[in-house]
Amino acid sequence: MATKQARILTGIGGWTFEPWRGGTFYPEGLTQKRELEYASRKLTSIEINGTFYGSQKPSTFAKWRDETPDNFVFSLKAPRYATHRRVLAEAGESVERFIASGILELQDKLGAVNWQFPTTKQFDAEDFDAFLQLLPKRAEGRTLRHAVEVRHESFRCDAFVALARRHGVAIVIAGDSDYPQIADVSAPFVYARIMGTTEAHPQGYDARALDLWASRARTWSKGDTPDGLDTFGKKPAAQTARDVYLYVISGYKASNPAAAIALIERLAG
Repeated sequence: MATKQARILTGIGGWTFEPWRGGTFYPEGLTQKRELEYASRKLTSIEINGTFYGSQKPSTFAKWRDETPDNFVFSLKAPRYATHRRVLAEAGESVERFIASGILELQDKLGAVNWQFPTTKQFDAEDFDAFLQLLPKRAEGRTLRHAVEVRHESFRCDAFVALARRHGVAIVIAGDSDYPQIADVSAPFVYARIMGTTEAHPQGYDARALDLWASRARTWSKGDTPDGLDTFGKKPAAQTARDVYLYVISGYKASNPAAAIALIERLAG
């Protein structure tokens, strides 16, 4: 999805979660079939997790597209069948099947695809390079954005950052979590998943943490790299503005919508 102006797209993972009902996020009495409609008018993006576990029908992607506002964006978790394998170079068929499964029905609402790897997957430069070569840059005339979420310490090195940059693939930035953080910018966009919400705060995070993540998102969107995050490659030269995908994930999940809305309010200000 090409954009003329950088956007900070902020949201949560999925929209179906029982504790969000009854006034916590969704209004009392709202029917489940209208939850996406409601959530997409409070948030600016949602990361779909269901695609990680199984395929969806093209008509389902079209339905999601039609239920959401024009400026709304979905990111998709790629299927685990492509990433949870010993030899990544053999994932070509799974990658092709996913791209052809109907995701392009989202049209301009298709954001980035997050290829999430298991915590046991270690960095093998040759095999990972072969996998990144399998990710198509375009499909049916549409530019595709890919992000890789790696969760093993061996990826915290300059060689991995350089490889991701060579392929123009974003490294998913893990915030406030036990997963290894690699905050090097490696693509024309940034993909961050923050996981530190707690029950102690009504908005999941305290005001100081919300201010910090809003500031980091602004810095990324201007083409710079914020301080205070773990990086391992050479600092990139100054770039033009970038889109930022910022998702409040895991942590105390009941408060994640409140945290995302608080971030949207700060970014709007």
